[in-house]
Amino acid sequence: MRIGILGTGTLATALATGWTRAGHDISIGGRSPERAEIAAKASGVRARRLPEVAVDADAVLLSVHWEGVADILTAAGAPGGSLAGKPLIDPTNAVEHGIGVLRTQSGRAFAQHVAELAPGAHVVKALHLFPSTRWTTPTSSPVTVAMCGDDPRALEIVGSLVRDIGGVPAVLGGLDRARQLEEVAGFVIALAFAGVDPQMAIPAVPPPRANETPSQP
Repeated sequence: MRIGILGTGTLATALATGWTRAGHDISIGGRSPERAEIAAKASGVRARRLPEVAVDADAVLLSVHWEGVADILTAAGAPGGSLAGKPLIDPTNAVEHGIGVLRTQSGRAFAQHVAELAPGAHVVKALHLFPSTRWTTPTSSPVTVAMCGDDPRALEIVGSLVRDIGGVPAVLGGLDRARQLEEVAGFVIALAFAGVDPQMAIPAVPPPRANETPSQP
C-alpha cells in the first residue's frame, strides 16, 4: 500500500521503517522540510511536501504532538477534504506530560477532534500505547493493538498494517469508544512516570470460552 505519514518524530520514523520492511511505499512530510528529509533518510523512505503526502495514499498516519495536530492537518489540506475517504490513523496522546491526565474536555476523545479537523476521513484510533522502539525491535511475542473506528474497511486496512509490524489488532468498537483507549494511555503514562510497571497493575485474565460470560473481579 501507499502510506502517507504526517510528522517526522520517533514514532513516525519507526513505523515508516517497519512498513517499508513489509513492502509498503511510504511518503513522509512535516512542517519542517529539513526535518522531513532527515526522517526520510533515517527510515529509508521519501520526503514530500505536506500538501502532497496524502494525495495518492491508501492510508495516512498522523504522528505529531497533540498540540500540533490542527496545524499539520491544515497544512496537509485536511479541512478542505484532502483526506476524505482515506483511513487516518490517530496514535495521538493528548495528555499532560508526566501526569497522564487527558487534556480534552470531559467525555470527549481527541480522535473525535481529529475527525472534525479532517472531514470525510475514516479515523482509526490505534498504535498509541507502545513506545516507538516496540516497532523497530524484533520480538517473538506479538502485542495486542487495541483500536477503534467507525468504518469497517478502514479498520481492516489498519489491522493489516498492524500485523505487518508484528502486532495483533483488536477492535474495541466505534470511534465513540476512543476516549476509553485514550484514558488507558493516560493510566499507563502516569504509572510509568511514577516508576511503576503498568503491566503489573493489570490482572492477567484469560479470554472467555465460547458462550461464556467473563467473571467479574
